[in-house]
Amino acid sequence: MNGRILVVDDDAAIRTVIRESLRRAGHVVETVASLAELRRRIEAFAPDVLVTDVMLPDGDGLDLVPELVERHPGLPIIVLSARNTLATAVRATEQGAFDYLPKPFDLDELGRAVTGALAGRAAAKETEPDEHRAHELPLIGRSPAMQTVYRTIARVVANDLTVLILGESGTGKELVARAIHDLGPRAKRPFVPVNMAAIPRELIESELFGHERGAFTGAAQRNAGRFEQAHGGTLFLDEIGDMPMDAQTRLLRVLQEGEFTAVGGARAIKADVRVLAATHKDLERLVAEGAFREDLYYRLNVVPIRLPALRQRIEDVGELARHFLDRAAADGLPRKTLGEEAVARLMRHAWPGNVRELENLMRRLAALVREERIGVAAIDAQIGGGSQADVMAAEGGEGLSAAIERHLAVYFEGFGRMLPPDGLYDRVLAEIEPPLLRYALAAAKGNQLRAARLLGINRNTLRKKLTEHGIDAAETRRQG
Repeated sequence: MNGRILVVDDDAAIRTVIRESLRRAGHVVETVASLAELRRRIEAFAPDVLVTDVMLPDGDGLDLVPELVERHPGLPIIVLSARNTLATAVRATEQGAFDYLPKPFDLDELGRAVTGALAGRAAAKETEPDEHRAHELPLIGRSPAMQTVYRTIARVVANDLTVLILGESGTGKELVARAIHDLGPRAKRPFVPVNMAAIPRELIESELFGHERGAFTGAAQRNAGRFEQAHGGTLFLDEIGDMPMDAQTRLLRVLQEGEFTAVGGARAIKADVRVLAATHKDLERLVAEGAFREDLYYRLNVVPIRLPALRQRIEDVGELARHFLDRAAADGLPRKTLGEEAVARLMRHAWPGNVRELENLMRRLAALVREERIGVAAIDAQIGGGSQADVMAAEGGEGLSAAIERHLAVYFEGFGRMLPPDGLYDRVLAEIEPPLLRYALAAAKGNQLRAARLLGINRNTLRKKLTEHGIDAAETRRQG
């Protein structure tokens, strides 16, 4: 399905790339560079789809979306943004945008969004944004992995679909659940979290569905369960993978029938709740082992959100660390700051405890470090020291290989579904060789013959590589 596409972006190179890509797909495309040009051109061109950046020279592209939705009902608007935050993704959805693509975006993904917009597979929402809530969202990070999470959250907040949040312990699964609740139509009703792993097996049904007086020994009065407490709001079932099989059966019945009965009761109670669930376990494996009901798994896994581990979004560490220091100061701990070297040290850690481990470390440093600025030595003292063995252990026990793998993972994620420029092999070697040559020369006290033997190459090859990388052997000897 082809259509007329109007593109708004102040970057001429981006306009050209988008125009040529969409034209090759058979669309008629015009581009403009500002909101003023958009206002002048939209009536005459009559686009079927509008693609607009947020940051424009004469204003915020998102601010114009509600006006365009009102003046041009049914016009799908695809928003592009380099801000890459949950607030931007949610605000784009709230303003009525059809889709939101964080920069850098994949051209194929933009093409699919345009095709979907032309086919009318979604309707624009005309709700006013709640700026106060948007600026207080609890999720931090602008990495590509988190942008995917933000986009999914933005698409489920307005409905009651069941969401299954997956991720390792400490990745922030409850924060995602709270964001979905706080941004949705049930925000003014209760948010009731339940940790399934913390409830004794024999009390789970009573905890969830409540019990009547006399239902069992010790039941001296009627007790409302979590489903009843969450009426009209959201019930968050954390660690759902730890739910025993008999309780799974009752939960499935509630999700299917929309009502439940208390333990020892006969009256059916309407279950007007949105159910969100989370686990760090592999539910598909539990299903295969017979430890989790397959039908319940599919009932819960309507919309999955997989949270990345902190080591998979390592570029967010600095922003998260500073955020936690600010929170520590707000809670009465001394205010501390982090330098770039300290952030770099934090990024070399593997974070087995994920974001929760980082938060605990920042609070500990805020309490224990005397200086206003937290240095590398203070961080080393708290996460295992600065020795090479400690750094290798922090990187998962694989040393250099793990560090390179993490670097490459972040590098590839930055291109989305596109491939990096050709010549990657030579570029990676060009990054690794110079420090290797310098350290070998320093260890050999500048003796090139000894350094060549240490590296396992001949002296002429070493000289050639030193020349290629502009390394001064004499200077290396003086610094060694």
